[in-house]
This record gives sequence, structure tokens and C-alpha cells, in this order.
Amino acid sequence: MTGGGMTGEPVRVAVLGCGAIGSLYAAHLARVPGTEVWAVDPWAEHMRAISARGLRVTGLAAFTARVRATTDPADLPPCDFGVVATKAQHTSAAVAGARAALAGAAVASVQNGLGNEEVIAGLLPRVIRGSIITAGSIAEPGVVRYDAPGDSWLGPFEPRPAPMAQVQRLAGLLTDGGLRTHALADARGPQWAKVIFNAATSPLAALTGLPIGDVCTDAGLREQADALVTEALAVCERAGITLARPPAEAMAEAVAQAYGHKPSMLQDVLARRPTEIGVLSGGIAAEGRRLGVATPLHDCMTALVRGLERSWAG
Repeated sequence: MTGGGMTGEPVRVAVLGCGAIGSLYAAHLARVPGTEVWAVDPWAEHMRAISARGLRVTGLAAFTARVRATTDPADLPPCDFGVVATKAQHTSAAVAGARAALAGAAVASVQNGLGNEEVIAGLLPRVIRGSIITAGSIAEPGVVRYDAPGDSWLGPFEPRPAPMAQVQRLAGLLTDGGLRTHALADARGPQWAKVIFNAATSPLAALTGLPIGDVCTDAGLREQADALVTEALAVCERAGITLARPPAEAMAEAVAQAYGHKPSMLQDVLARRPTEIGVLSGGIAAEGRRLGVATPLHDCMTALVRGLERSWAG
């Protein structure tokens, strides 16, 4: 069932983290009749603009959605669903702040990397594993640019799963809003496919300053990216995970649809913000250690990006 509840009450969704991805999710969900969307983010100017003028989408879509926006998670009413779209390092604080409103909700991570669901599951009982390949960027407060399309995949997080009916309902809401989403019994394959692609390209983009298309087509960088993919695939195979799509297919799609897109890690480096290297290359390396698979290339990427981050303080 999608749209409003059978009692006529709205389906209430809280989006935690209203950067590019959170803004795209909030705006598309808010287009679904009978759905009430709340966005929570500490960026006060962005929240004020959304409250005053709505959340405007440009680029591949053009519409303005009515979204309730706040900087304080204490403002949230009880919600049916939560969508966590913060940077990985902010997951715990964001979910803890909204814990009261999400106590009865099914809560999905649509974040980068590995380990976010585990953090959410430490605070809430019904968790959804999510993976997306949509891309965008904030153009100005209250405006998000939709840069590259892509499907989303949702599935119960095995240690503390949301019921499959709730996974299917959230997937239906997103699809109805314009973001095609698949509900799967096991969503590890799509998640790992994205992690492998991101960990093979984002650190190289962050270290060189080049967008995704250039990383994927430069002969020397593509050789490094392919080697990072091969190393991560060995971890994936040892874990018994079947990928939803080959990483080479994702790279070809990125070149075709998002050649000039700057991945979030490059955006973070340009702004001298902490990156998510710890849950991308670092996440693959940690899983490799757990399974007894060596990951020297991902260890190298992790060390190089963390070294770059350290240089900003010096």
C-alpha cells in the first residue's frame, strides 16, 4: 500500500540529513499524496529556505515540494518511516536525536559505505538496508540539483530487520514519488556493488581533483580503479555476497550519465571537510580483515585520504 494510511492519516516520513541525497529523497517523497515529509538538518539557512519557499528540484526534474523543515529533531512528531541520509560520521548523533519520533518507525539508511545500519540498529529496532545510485548537489539553500538518475534498493537489515511489508511500502512511496525503488529480501548485493564502485573511484577523485568521468577514462587512473575493484571483489566473494551488477557496468553508466559529477568525497576535500573514507575503502579493508582477505590497495587509499585530511590542520 502506498499513499495515505487506511485511516486517512498521512504517512509521516522523517529524512535525517538534508544534503543532496536527503533533499532529493525528501522532495520526491513529498510529491506522493497522503505523505507528510519532515527534513532535519543542522544547516539553518537551508531549513529556513525550505520552510519559506518549499524544496525546489532542478536538473533532471523541475518541481517544488512542500516539506516541513527543522534543525531540531525534537520538533519531529511520531513517524512511520525514517530515511537516514547524513554523512556516516553523523549517523549516531542524528538518529539518537530523533529516537523518540522514530521509536515505532522502520528506518532506512541510504548512506555511503558500510556500517551505517549497524549504528542505527544500536538505537532503533526496525532497520532497512538501503543502496542508491542517484546523484545530485545543493545549488543554493532550498534548491537541490538532480544530476544523475538511478534506482534504489531496500531490504531488511538482518540483525534487526524491519518487516518486509514496511520495506515494500517505503519502496512503493519512493517509486510513486519518481525514484524507482526495489524491495528485496536481501539487499546486500546492491549495497556492495555501490560500495565497490565508490571505493574504487571516489578516493582517486578526491586525491586528484578530477570528476568521475575523468577517473574512469584516464588510462592510469582506470588501471588503479580496476585494481581496487578486483581487491574488493575478493572480499565480497569470501563474504558470500552476489553483486547486483558488475562494477564495470556502473563505471560505464557513470561515464555516460555523470561524466562531470564530483563525488561527495571530492566535494568534501574541496571544502576541507572530513570525508567518508573510513566507511568506503576503510569499510572494505575492515571487512577484509574480518574475513582474512588482504586489502593493501584499500588500506593505501584510506591512509592517503586521511593524510590529506590531516594536512588541513597543519
